[in-house]
Amino acid sequence: MQLTAENKLRKLIIVGDRVLIRLKKPNDKIGSGLYLPPGVQEKEKVQQGYIIKAGPGYPIPMATEDQEPWMENEEKVKYVPLQAKEGDLAIFLLSGAHEVMYEGEKYYIVSQQSILMLEREQEL
Repeated sequence: MQLTAENKLRKLIIVGDRVLIRLKKPNDKIGSGLYLPPGVQEKEKVQQGYIIKAGPGYPIPMATEDQEPWMENEEKVKYVPLQAKEGDLAIFLLSGAHEVMYEGEKYYIVSQQSILMLEREQEL
């Protein structure tokens, strides 16, 4: 399989309550007019970017059923889903983000607790 712009992120799996964000370029326009003033952006305490991939959410413990030791134990993990979805524009705290380079591009891995606000194109 050849690596293309469309499938280069397909191999990445985001873990837990984290999301993968690509920073919004300053000249990207948003239909709703969401705008971070230059003073905020210069201080780099808060950034905005698009969520490219999202993890499954917060893992929750499964209720253990009384099973015999000889029975096959199949672990199934359940998750509380994230509020953030792929394609959302996220305003997030840079102090809670981890910068990574992948295939020559810069991304941020951010936990949901560092996201301050989301903008979604369709209705919530």
